[in-house]
Amino acid sequence: MNNAFLTRINNARKILITTHKSPDGDAIGSSVACAHFLKAQNKEVLILLPDLPAKNLMSFLDDIPFLVYDDFSEQQSSFDLMMCLDYNHTFRVGEEMEKIVSNWVIPKIMIDHHPKPSSFCEVTISRPEVCSTAQLLYEVIEECGLINLLNTKAAEAIYLGIMTDTGSFRFPSVTAKTHDVLKGLLEKGVKAFTIHERVFDQNSKNRVLLRAYAISNKFHQIPDSQIGYITLTQEELLRYNYKKGDTEGLVNIPLSIEGISISVFMVENEEGKVKMSFRSKGQFFVNEFAGAHFNGGGHKYAAGGFSHENIQTTLEKLISLRSKLMG
Repeated sequence: MNNAFLTRINNARKILITTHKSPDGDAIGSSVACAHFLKAQNKEVLILLPDLPAKNLMSFLDDIPFLVYDDFSEQQSSFDLMMCLDYNHTFRVGEEMEKIVSNWVIPKIMIDHHPKPSSFCEVTISRPEVCSTAQLLYEVIEECGLINLLNTKAAEAIYLGIMTDTGSFRFPSVTAKTHDVLKGLLEKGVKAFTIHERVFDQNSKNRVLLRAYAISNKFHQIPDSQIGYITLTQEELLRYNYKKGDTEGLVNIPLSIEGISISVFMVENEEGKVKMSFRSKGQFFVNEFAGAHFNGGGHKYAAGGFSHENIQTTLEKLISLRSKLMG
């Protein structure tokens, strides 16, 4: 598989790097690292995002050309390879950008760590056991004997992806290999504390107040269960001048409370529908539940979902299904 990866890259001149909608740290980290890796081989690159990431991730895009899909002029013939990073189904890039990913007749390479990949790419490198797509990208480059092509900015981006997708290295997906990779990144010049500061220490006052409100007023535990949840409506978001990324990580807070093994965060969007995040620990897995009942999926301990009902109806459904969620 790595031979096919190298062959496709060697034969390409101009490469389009794509990732999923609402790009998180792993999406941005793997995309930016891939761009630096390709630029080191004198490839022309462009990162195409379905939408902008949260403000605290924007600085990692410095020095790399990128566009949001709304600003993109479709020139199919100008790209001869597409990288598909941190997603394994075309719908993950959003309805509009999916037209490009699905319909463009150019070679595509998938590098991803989510389970059950679809077959829309000529080369698929899928390893669900790896903690993040950023680490998987590092492993692939390492296996190809090309680690020397990773500069400090690429290493910082990979560190970003691993750090954010492992909850700062505390999820069960972290392995000895992860720490080997981190060692390699530090040897490339990464100053770990600066990555943490760039991601977690750039809070606005409103973001802190929103999170404080959510924890103190909107956290609840379903009676006779180990399930905690937080809900936020559009009105509550607007009250604190919500900006994209302000609720990132809130879903993890209930898991720090004694007696909580499953956490669900539900947030209302502008259409009155509900985006859901699931986290768990120990013997409890959330991906199959999210897929079966809330149009979602993901990893065993971290998954997403979506409800077309309002937030109150969604909450009532979640509570009614608590026994299934507890397994």
